[in-house]
Amino acid sequence: MKIEIRGAERLSFREKQVVTLKESGYTAKAIAKSLALAESTVATLYNRARAKGYETVIVIPGAALRLFEAEEDNIFADNTDED
Repeated sequence: MKIEIRGAERLSFREKQVVTLKESGYTAKAIAKSLALAESTVATLYNRARAKGYETVIVIPGAALRLFEAEEDNIFADNTDED
């Protein structure tokens, strides 16, 4: 899995760290411990980042979703339009 933050150029380094961890599912408490910050600082950084506007995109390869493993299992193999 890959996380892409669109609009990251508007965020500070710390805001990028907090957003990445928060969007990955970590709690404010875990983020605070990991970055040696107070939980209130994590909340402030996250809220500041949200106010600046960003978009999080999660990229999941097809193989991870088991969409393109084997030819016989590929549900898309015979779904081509032939005129």
